[in-house]
Amino acid sequence: MHTLMRRLALGAVVAIALVPATSARAQDTFDASTAAHVKNAYKADLDSVHKKVMALANAIPADKYSWKPAEGVRTISEALMHIANEYYVYVPMSVGGNPPADFGNPREVMPKNEKITAKADVIAQLEKAWAHTQAQMAAADASKMTGKYGRFGMTIDDAGFVMTGDLHEHLGQLIAYARSVGVKPPWTK
Repeated sequence: MHTLMRRLALGAVVAIALVPATSARAQDTFDASTAAHVKNAYKADLDSVHKKVMALANAIPADKYSWKPAEGVRTISEALMHIANEYYVYVPMSVGGNPPADFGNPREVMPKNEKITAKADVIAQLEKAWAHTQAQMAAADASKMTGKYGRFGMTIDDAGFVMTGDLHEHLGQLIAYARSVGVKPPWTK
C-alpha cells in the first residue's frame, strides 16, 4: 500500500511539474491556422463593438457630448475620442501594426484628441480611426502572430482579449452615459 501511495504521489508531483512546461510548449506551437482563426474572431468582435459605438455616437444629441456623470471622469465626447485613440494606436499595435504615419507621438496626441468635442468632429475621428484599424487588421499577417510577438509581447489571442475587453468596457460606459442623458441604445428593444 505504501508503494502504491508513493507512486501516486510521485506521479502527481511529476504531473504538476509538467503542466507549466506543457502550457509553454503549447503556446510556442500556436500554429498559423489557429492564429488566423483568432485574428478573424478578434476582427469580428471589433466590428460588433464598433457598430454599437457608432450607433451611440450618432444617437446621442450634440448638446449632450459635454455631459459627464461626475467631476474627474470623461465626458461623452472624451470617452468616444478615447475609443478613437485606441483605434489609431493600440488596436493596430495589438496585431503588429502601427499608428498612422502622421499621427505623431501618441503620448502627446492622444490627450489632445480627447479635447475634440463637437459631435461631427468626434464622429469623423471615429470613422477615420476605424478605417485605420481596418487597414492594419487586413495587413496583419496571422502566420507571424504565433508565439509572443510585437510591442506587447503577447500572442494574438492575448492581445485580442485585452483590446476587445477594454473596448467592451468603454461600450458599457457609453451605454450608461447614453441612458443617463435619455438615449436608449438603438439596437435594444
